[in-house]
Amino acid sequence: MATAQKDFQHQASNAAEHAKNAANEAANKAKDIGSTVVDKAGEAASYVGKKADDATSSVGQGMKSLAGTIREKMPEKGMLGAAGTAVADTLESGGRYLQQQGLGGMGDDLTNMIRRNPLPAVLLGIGVGFLIARATTSRS
Repeated sequence: MATAQKDFQHQASNAAEHAKNAANEAANKAKDIGSTVVDKAGEAASYVGKKADDATSSVGQGMKSLAGTIREKMPEKGMLGAAGTAVADTLESGGRYLQQQGLGGMGDDLTNMIRRNPLPAVLLGIGVGFLIARATTSRS
């Protein structure tokens, strides 16, 4: 009977050891999977950011191209020519800005502008929020 009890204790100890090892292995696999998921999410975010910057640069190039087209088609003199030149200059400088700064530079510029002018930024946010709320609520 003492031998059976020792056998049972030994088997129970082995089972506990196996369970402990299995739990450690499962925890390690979960950490590996979590790390892989984080890495993949980082890669996806980087890819999306790169594509957004590429798209922004492409829009900038399109704006510069449109400025060139306006310059070609508009008269060189007179009020219409001056207006066309002003529009073309604005499109060209905006396109250049988009190409050079990208989304990151635009975000930095916006952050700096809000820091320099916090009260107008808050008021603008309230106004935009009001307009969005007004546009999205249905009237009875």
